[in-house]
Order: sequence, then C-alpha cells, then structure tokens
Amino acid sequence: MSILERFPALIFDFDGTLIDSAPDIALGLNRLLGMEGRPDLSLAAVHGMIGDGAARLVEQAFAATGDALAPDAVAPMTARYLALYGALPVDPACLYPGVVDTLSALKAAGHRLGLCTNKPAGISHDLLRDLCIGTLFDAVAGGDTLARKKPHPDPLLWVMDRLGVGADGAVMVGDNANDVAAARGAGVPVVAVAYGYPRMPLSALGADLIIDRFADLPAALAQL
Repeated sequence: MSILERFPALIFDFDGTLIDSAPDIALGLNRLLGMEGRPDLSLAAVHGMIGDGAARLVEQAFAATGDALAPDAVAPMTARYLALYGALPVDPACLYPGVVDTLSALKAAGHRLGLCTNKPAGISHDLLRDLCIGTLFDAVAGGDTLARKKPHPDPLLWVMDRLGVGADGAVMVGDNANDVAAARGAGVPVVAVAYGYPRMPLSALGADLIIDRFADLPAALAQL
C-alpha cells in the first residue's frame, strides 16, 4: 500500500513545526511588556511559553516579569498582544528548511493537507497567505476555532472531518506534547520534529517517530 493510500490526510502544527515564529512572538510580547513597564523576555524564555495559545502566552509573559495579570485583564491584554504581533511584517525566512518543497510535493502527490494550531485562526490564515503556502491547505483550525484547543483532540478531529478522513487515514506532525496528546486522543499516529519548541526532552514526547529535518517526513511516513 502506498503512503497516499495509507495516509491520505496529513495535518500539521504551525509554530515550531512549519515556521520559526519565536523571534516575532518575542518581539510582539516584549513591545507589550515595555508598554506596561515590564522587562524584556529572552528568546529562550519565550521558546518555553509557546504552544498553549495566545492567552496563556500573555499570562506566562506577565507572570515571568512581575505581578501576574488579574483574570479580567487577560483578554484585553491578549488582544493588545495579537494586534502588535499581527502587525509585524512577515519574513519568508521564518519557514523552516524544506517545508515549502516537501509540502508542495506531498500536495502534488495527492495528499490533503490540514493545519491544526493553537495560534488564532485569523492570524494563521494571514501568515499562510503572506508566506504563499495558503493554497496548500484544505482545512485550518486555530486555537479559537472551537471551544477547546490542543491538547484536546477536538480541533484535530475537526480538521480530519473537513479533510474527509477517519483515524485510519491521517497523521499529525508537530513539535510538542500538545500535538502528541491531541493525536493520541484522535487515535492517529504522530511524527514529531526535533527542531521545534518541545518544552521537554524529545524522548519524553511519546511520538511514533522523530525527524531531524522536515524533508525527512516522506521517509518517516513510509516507516509508520
């Protein structure tokens, strides 16, 4: 059985999997923190905060630089952060090596591609468009598409439904524990990339396979 027959749908995380977004996320966060009289966060610190959605990112940033935000301040502060982050110019260099060529080849081979990210859907669509890869994806779920985000499997199942596949026809590709947990909850195998923002030892992620380069994905799919 061919890879296409086994896995007609391939679903990807965004930050730390397709794009190195941490520098821009750090820039947006630090601009917000500076407006509030807070010190900057290092890029390494921001790496450890990425993956749980924008609101949690902002909460962690404020907790790490002084007093935690009051519960009723989280939503407006998150909106301010998203406005700052969304206004940053998109640098095509944020795409990890091999992403465009590999995605294009998989799409040309007949795979249906989906995106399942905790980044807000609107910003995700804007980035896909500005990076000229939006036409490769047949379904996109952001962290605000459904009531629950990863690690809950709901957004992954939502993407699978729109791609027309069940658990026996999809693979999740991501970089952290939220991706693995969502995949396990949806009953699909998961491939992890070794270069993202895992926040734990790669060996502890529990992925079926780990690849060092995005271009290694087709070969990894053949091993599943």
